[in-house]
Amino acid sequence: MTDSLLLSLALLLPIAGMISIPLLPHPFRAKANFVFVLLIAAATSIPAVKALTGNAVDIVISKTLVFGNISLHIDSLSSWFILIINLTCINGAFYGIGYMKKYDQQRANLSMHWILFLLFQSSMLWVCIIQNGLFFLIAWEIMSISSLLLVIFEHHRHEILKAGMNYMVQMHIGVAFLSVAFIWVYSSEGSFDFSAIGNFFSHNQNVWLFLLFFAGFGIKAGFIPLHSWLPHAHPAAPSHISGVMSGVIVKMGIYGIIRIALMLKSDLILIGESLLILSILTGIYGILNAAVHRDFKKMLAYCTIENIGIIGAGIGLAIIGMGMNNSFLLVIGLSGALLHTLNHSLFKSLLFFSSGSVYQQTHTRDMEKLGGLVHKMPQTAALFLIGSLAIGGLPPFNGFVSEFILYTGFLHGIKIPMLSGLHSTLMILSFAGLAIIGGLSLLTFTKSFGTIFLGSPRRQLHHNPSEVSLVMRLPQFFIVAVMLSIGIFPQLYFSAVLHLITSVVPSVQLPDVSIFQTTITLMAEIGIYSFMFLCLLILVFLIRNILVRNRTVIINTTWGCGYIAPHSKMQYTGKSFSKTLGKLLGFIVTEKKKYTELKAEEIFPQARKHSTHYTDFFEDNIFNKVINRLIHGMGYFRFIQNGRIQMYVLYGVFFIMLIFLGTLFGFI
Repeated sequence: MTDSLLLSLALLLPIAGMISIPLLPHPFRAKANFVFVLLIAAATSIPAVKALTGNAVDIVISKTLVFGNISLHIDSLSSWFILIINLTCINGAFYGIGYMKKYDQQRANLSMHWILFLLFQSSMLWVCIIQNGLFFLIAWEIMSISSLLLVIFEHHRHEILKAGMNYMVQMHIGVAFLSVAFIWVYSSEGSFDFSAIGNFFSHNQNVWLFLLFFAGFGIKAGFIPLHSWLPHAHPAAPSHISGVMSGVIVKMGIYGIIRIALMLKSDLILIGESLLILSILTGIYGILNAAVHRDFKKMLAYCTIENIGIIGAGIGLAIIGMGMNNSFLLVIGLSGALLHTLNHSLFKSLLFFSSGSVYQQTHTRDMEKLGGLVHKMPQTAALFLIGSLAIGGLPPFNGFVSEFILYTGFLHGIKIPMLSGLHSTLMILSFAGLAIIGGLSLLTFTKSFGTIFLGSPRRQLHHNPSEVSLVMRLPQFFIVAVMLSIGIFPQLYFSAVLHLITSVVPSVQLPDVSIFQTTITLMAEIGIYSFMFLCLLILVFLIRNILVRNRTVIINTTWGCGYIAPHSKMQYTGKSFSKTLGKLLGFIVTEKKKYTELKAEEIFPQARKHSTHYTDFFEDNIFNKVINRLIHGMGYFRFIQNGRIQMYVLYGVFFIMLIFLGTLFGFI
């Protein structure tokens, strides 16, 4: 089957799915959606695998009425993201079969949901394939709108609708930046084709156009201060959508940034260092906010921002390598960024799926109301723990591999002799920043796992939690298997990424593979020995269970130092776990309290409640203030829309008179 036929099939399959899903009996719609997702993934993955092995796919749709010639191009960079999209969407669609059963009564809403899921997957794939600026913007807009409608599935809830509106506004601001960038290229080069961007860079200053593209793609990716939609949209969406959005939709911003960065011709050091600084700050800011939040889905949203910072640091390192003609720095930075893109899509979708399982069984996202779920949901607890270890960068899981590569890149950057003291200092601080991010990530997930799964239940839940269905656990087991394969056999994935970089950056003389052999061997050995140690722990645990299974088990309360009236509220909470960090960095993570202070004359005080929450620094101190001033200013024009029909008629007469006078005096 030819590549053009496969891509035609990939275009027709979502249309067929959107027509057939509403016509099927309700119990089969979710399964039909999964089948169509699988077929679309197959139709696009076959040419993607060909491109990844060196056979790029180029198709030109000639002489369209509106867009002219439309170039479709799948190179190794496109194929990397296509495969990640398909893998994540397949897992999300399978998990969604079980997760969405609780909404079985909303039949029309569910039909629309599965239709939008197909549109969402297809639009992301076409974003990676299209090479025409106008057509790219249409696919980008379809991707944004379909994801918006997936986010607001429970649109009857005010907070969900508010989060959706926030997301919609920010996505359209991003589209505005991208539109200006493409129009600027067209006005200079006379073409909307992506190749015109490289031509523009070759004879113009690169900084300003890159800044426009970065603003448009950076809003989707979630770099600070363009991140504020993420902490609202991810908690609002159903968990399988949160997993797909965090796993791949933010990566569409990363794809755009890498695609544009590889076309840069000048100002490389300036752009690379600026991106590196912003990325490290993004990573630290994201994980600091994740550490203090107690809504576990909002916590995971901030972790997405953290990992976007890590990926951005790799891209910044690669651009600096391009500017210095240092092929080692280019390869190590870009390979770290691409591998972490894959790794984050895996462990973050795993974490969102396992947290979705918790939410389905407990009906709360507040970890302060939970505890002891390891006894009720042992497999979900184990899956969440594995995701936590992976996101913390611990072997033998995949997060260790990409972060180790980036550490290697920063160490190499420090030792480059041609770097000035300022540049070396930046590399040292970036290395330290990455280490801080890793440490805070471990703190964050120690808090989250301990509060949710360990200890005793803090509240009496309305429903007795139990382990979720197998259909919700299977995709999580599959993700764990892929994560372990990366952690134990990193050389396979690194060689694939190295081949990818060779094909997309042909002008750079890449270093001999043997230079990376020490790094690859060390990663592989750490992964294998860590896996062996993990297997040993599991074996000891199983042997212990076999030996004691026939013994009488006596369960009693923990010794309380002579105190005989323990209470579940005496346990550590998520707030108490991170309170010291929150107070130390209170100028970044601002805490808002609701509490009526005791008065001096209150000898017998009345019962009162105390509640706290953390606000987003940029949202609270910048965006909200600007929006409030704008709303206040617009209030002066409310008299125009006053509800009086006579005034509306008068507006029409006034407009007609204005046109008449303008025509009479030659102004129009």
